[in-house]
Amino acid sequence: MNAPLLKVTDLRAGYGRAEVLHGLSLEAAKGSVITVIGPNGAGKSTLLNTLMGILPGKGGIEFEGQSIQDLTLEERVMLGIALVPEKRELFSSMSVQDNLVLGAYRQVRMGNARWRDRLTDVYTLFPRLQERRDQEAGTLSGGERQMLAVGRALMSRPTLLMLDEPSLGLAPLIVKEIFSIIETLRQTGVTIVLVEQNARAALAVADQGFVLEMGEIGLHGPASELAEDPRVIDTYLGAAKK
Repeated sequence: MNAPLLKVTDLRAGYGRAEVLHGLSLEAAKGSVITVIGPNGAGKSTLLNTLMGILPGKGGIEFEGQSIQDLTLEERVMLGIALVPEKRELFSSMSVQDNLVLGAYRQVRMGNARWRDRLTDVYTLFPRLQERRDQEAGTLSGGERQMLAVGRALMSRPTLLMLDEPSLGLAPLIVKEIFSIIETLRQTGVTIVLVEQNARAALAVADQGFVLEMGEIGLHGPASELAEDPRVIDTYLGAAKK
């Protein structure tokens, strides 16, 4: 059996003295999509921020078999880890294309002379961004801003892409489009960790699911099985099925 791309063991993290994650463990196989679902305040964003190196944590974090626990945010980026944060954090007064170019930092540092080719890939995935490439990011719609945030992360050619609430605040049609893009990304071989409140959509697109409650993994298993689990249905999906 192949070693997991990402392996998290007994991870503890929080803010100051307030511990939010209490010994959390999970794995992501290479090329898979895993989703972490759970209520507000369960620690989902804390998990992603700790994996990215934005927050300090105790425990084990291995990426491609190597411990990254003591690496900085920048060092993790250079290894091929990217995070699309919940607030998207775009440069509003800069153009769409300039925001994307900033995302190519890792490729430039690695000396990839053809890093601009990645723009073509991103524009193929998000034709709307190409149409608006000279437009200021701050003038985009919510869905377009999310596409730009994902596109900027993809400019670094990450091996591991972490998405924090990509559907938050978006209209249903745009949500459907975002999840369709996640399906497309899976086919490129990138490993995805998806944190999402829309549990039904997240489980539909994921290989493995983890239910995070009060800083601990309460349930985990194949996403298709979790979607049928009575506890998950009652708490996160509701009785009705789409």
